[in-house]
Amino acid sequence: MVPGQRSAAQEGGPVRIGGAPARPAYRPPSVRARFRYWFDTTLTRGTPALCAWLALVCLAVVIPVSTLLAWTDQRAPTSLGDRVAAVWRNTGQTLRLGGEVGPPLRVALSVLLALIALFYVSTLVSLITAGLTDRVIALGRGHARVLESGHTVVLGWSEQIPTVLSELVAAHTDGRRRVVTLLADRDKASMEEDLHAAVGTTGRTRVICRSGRPTDPVALARVSPGTADSVLVLPHDDPRADVEVVKTLLSLSAAVGEERPVRVIAAVRDDRYLTAARLAGGPLATVLGTDDLAARLLVDCARRPGLSLVHQELLDFAGHEFHTVREPGLSGLTFEQADRACPVSTAVGIVHRDGTVALNPAGSVRFLADDALLVIAEDERSTRLSATPTPYDPTALVRTPPDPPAGPVRVLLLGWNRRAHRVVDRLALHTPLGSTLDVVAGSDAETLARIREATEAAGARMEVCHRPGDPTSHETTDALDPTGYDSVIVLGPDHRPGHADPDDRTLVTLLHLRTTEREAGRPVPVVIEMADDRNRLLSPHGRRADYVVSGRLVGLLMTQISQGPHLATVFEELLAPGGNTLHLHPAGHYVATGRTASFATVVESAARRGARAIGYRSRPATGPDHGLRLNPPKAHVRYWHPQDEVVVIAREHR
Repeated sequence: MVPGQRSAAQEGGPVRIGGAPARPAYRPPSVRARFRYWFDTTLTRGTPALCAWLALVCLAVVIPVSTLLAWTDQRAPTSLGDRVAAVWRNTGQTLRLGGEVGPPLRVALSVLLALIALFYVSTLVSLITAGLTDRVIALGRGHARVLESGHTVVLGWSEQIPTVLSELVAAHTDGRRRVVTLLADRDKASMEEDLHAAVGTTGRTRVICRSGRPTDPVALARVSPGTADSVLVLPHDDPRADVEVVKTLLSLSAAVGEERPVRVIAAVRDDRYLTAARLAGGPLATVLGTDDLAARLLVDCARRPGLSLVHQELLDFAGHEFHTVREPGLSGLTFEQADRACPVSTAVGIVHRDGTVALNPAGSVRFLADDALLVIAEDERSTRLSATPTPYDPTALVRTPPDPPAGPVRVLLLGWNRRAHRVVDRLALHTPLGSTLDVVAGSDAETLARIREATEAAGARMEVCHRPGDPTSHETTDALDPTGYDSVIVLGPDHRPGHADPDDRTLVTLLHLRTTEREAGRPVPVVIEMADDRNRLLSPHGRRADYVVSGRLVGLLMTQISQGPHLATVFEELLAPGGNTLHLHPAGHYVATGRTASFATVVESAARRGARAIGYRSRPATGPDHGLRLNPPKAHVRYWHPQDEVVVIAREHR
């Protein structure tokens, strides 16, 4: 042993024998531990043990207190037997055990009756509590049936949910209580929590959540789709989920019956399922193709920068949108007369009795009985026909023809996804002959095959050139000189579960484009496709670019159609080639610039050319609306700059 050190035995620690640790000394459990173990063991014996412990605890408290009351009461009897009887009466009254005194048989019978009464009351309370608890739990699961009529039903949970519900709340501004029911395969409490965080207060619109699979007719019956005003079937963020949309439409037909079709608005991403979805939805179904819609919007914004703001304004309920006006005084009027009789709204078409819409009709067309006027207005109550047309200034009208059509253009496409080939197809149809498209994308076999197919489909109308590279690399963007293109379209990758947000790569690409802009000193006209509208706030281009958030725009369009079925025809024509579409034309095409003039003058000038002026965009663009104003009052007078633009609905060749 080393001097100055004590052995383990001297220290009281375990002694090592042969290198192995010695077993610690046995310590018997404490009295508290033994009592706790015995108490826990009795609790495991079930309800009788619990009742016994409850009785013992109550008696341990009640008997001493009753005794103290009996011995301290000045009116209490002096004999021991009488005091014991007083203690018994106090105990019996407290525990509801009768408290009778007298012969033992009488006391025993009173206790028996008290126990029977206690058992009956406790059982009744338990049954009522259990029933109420089960009902509350069932309601919490979202399995109760909704008994409403004239409500709006939303089926499925997707990225469009916040947009759809927010717009439905904004659309119901007439003061009446409205009901929106949501059925999705999620927990009811989590749905309500997410909706409260995303939508906030809903005013006089009541939102009811129910849990269940929309493809199950039994679950679908919980939201009473047969009595609903409209049913919205939301698409999932995966082309493979289009089958679920078709199954949901079949489930809806099974739930309400084919003899009672309901008005349905649905959306699918893959065109291969469009026909099947329309057949499953029935005669009143409107089925949108989201990928095709996104491609149309991207190309329209690439050809006419600034149109994304117009689409946003017309699709949401926060500003001015399409409304239908039905007034007896319309019958017999020409469209030109009706247009001039609307001082604070803009007439753009006629809604016929059968639901068809004539967009931008000739001014000489007359209204028939039961025809309605299609206007752009703040709300449906703001349009009133005026007997006095708003005057215009004939000296400010421009009679010179517009500029000749533009020549070939150069377009740069950064990125490739499942919608890219649609973008190439529409660019080939809409751009002037001889235009070129440079595609910057990867060189994997699948991408190369799709680019080859798109190139062959474009044919001789547009030259398509594939430039292998990574759009998120600054070497790629620097080598291309994006400032030399008439338009740049940025596409993100397809969304895949478990992968990064598609907007991440888009934001990196935009950072490189902004650097190129600053170095060149020239702006780059960019059209950006984004998956999440919140990422638009992170974009380095701010509001100077056109953003197409396909999920949000699809949600807005579905909500608009749910409030007016004829609007499906209107937006289909506005986005289709060859018909009446939205344009941004220089203000000098319609009114003399460098002077003041009323908007009625612009409307009159556009009408003489077969177009409908619905607003303007001032330059330089300032403010949160980026200079855009739709549906200004016709009496509105302003100074028109040469850089100002007029928003019109006109045919493609206008």
